[in-house]
Amino acid sequence: MLTDIFHVFNYFIFLYVIIVDGFYLFLFLLSFKQVKEYLKQSPYSEIKEFSLSNLTTPISILVPAYNEEKTIVQSVYSLLQINYPEFEIIIINDGSKDGTMEELQREFSLSELPIYALRKQMDTQPVLEMYRSTKYPSLIVIDKENGGKADSLNAGINFSNYPYFCSVDADSMLEPDSLIKAMKPMFEGGQNVVACGGIIRVVNGCTVENGYLKKVRLPKNKYAISQVIEYLRSFLMGRIGLSSLNNLLIISGAFGIFRKREVLEVGGYSVNTVGEDMELIVSLQKYLYKQKSDAKVLFVPDPVCWTEVPEDFRNLSRQRTRWQVGLLQTMVKHKDTLFNPRYKSMGLLAMPYFLLVELLGPTIELLGLIFVTFGLFFDLVNIPFAVLFFTFTLLFGVFLSVSAILLEEYSFRKYEKVSDLLKLLLFSVLENFWYRQLNAFFKTWGFVRYFKKDTGWGVQKRKGFHVDQTSNSSFNQHQS
Repeated sequence: MLTDIFHVFNYFIFLYVIIVDGFYLFLFLLSFKQVKEYLKQSPYSEIKEFSLSNLTTPISILVPAYNEEKTIVQSVYSLLQINYPEFEIIIINDGSKDGTMEELQREFSLSELPIYALRKQMDTQPVLEMYRSTKYPSLIVIDKENGGKADSLNAGINFSNYPYFCSVDADSMLEPDSLIKAMKPMFEGGQNVVACGGIIRVVNGCTVENGYLKKVRLPKNKYAISQVIEYLRSFLMGRIGLSSLNNLLIISGAFGIFRKREVLEVGGYSVNTVGEDMELIVSLQKYLYKQKSDAKVLFVPDPVCWTEVPEDFRNLSRQRTRWQVGLLQTMVKHKDTLFNPRYKSMGLLAMPYFLLVELLGPTIELLGLIFVTFGLFFDLVNIPFAVLFFTFTLLFGVFLSVSAILLEEYSFRKYEKVSDLLKLLLFSVLENFWYRQLNAFFKTWGFVRYFKKDTGWGVQKRKGFHVDQTSNSSFNQHQS
């Protein structure tokens, strides 16, 4: 009897893995098609025209910062050199306990302003002081009491001047043309695009000078290299595919552009979740369905945001369990959309995908590996079945990782050195035999944290960018 139950359970997991792998293959084929079309439709002349036009819509760049003294200066410099006609940068210091404010004051010569909010449409923690840089007038710094990332972004929206805003993490850097490329669908789609996200890449190992990415190289750390592959797989395959189906339910908090009107309509960022980025997109999609709007949420594969990723077991585990908690919180909050035909493809495809694949998938796969290995050891599983199971889990994972790297090489080629490409291909094989299982364990632990109601962010330690030892005075030469 026990053997029969064991067999049924294993066959269930095997069938689940086949279905998930089939969906991943479907997304990969969609993504490949979309990338080909994007490369054909993105002439540099159009980007240059938008960047020089006085008619290009101005935008507010919001940067929430909490204990970011190691990265904040270089991040701000990267934003100041963005190729865009008119923008403002609003740094929201969320009660940092380190030297974040001191770094900003030292580097950008802040002058105190009277506290004002153009239209205080969302309640947030109190703003204590407000500053403008005397060196760069487009730079505003808000110093407020701690309330979390969502609260900081809501405060930034209250103080923002323009109809669109871009959220950027304080440990991230934008390439000069990233903003204009991400805004391009807004110009072309008019009223039909309410949000757009770009690809996130790993800055670890790269060399930074005055906020400018001087040299792109792979990190040496094994955790960071594995995340390079993971990000390529997630963004170049998963999000492009879902965007092409108009079923994108997440834009990374590290880099996303939004039309402010709709964000205010849904109440801004939720302060009751650690996954405020996904929760906002799901709320926007629900709002659009209820309004019977044909507006879209898009993902564009070329606008690049470079971000620092964890390089050790402890910080990686904190980050991934938080992400899983945030996903679970969003799924619970918006459970009314699951399998609900009222929300069309969102309710019948996108939300079930995030439930069955993104939320439950890592845990089911981890259990499958444990049970099949256990079954082999106690002669409860025959060898042909075990071979099939490991083929569809591990080897198909290798195929997806290698495919993501080849898609990157075919399209954008950020890693130009042959040695970097070969290293990526090697790790795309190896990471399926340790990092993938480690990530599945972290995500499974996220369930434990959720049910224990342990949903805080905790402390995320920053290493900081690899900065070229060049005086920041040269930044003014770049600007001129």
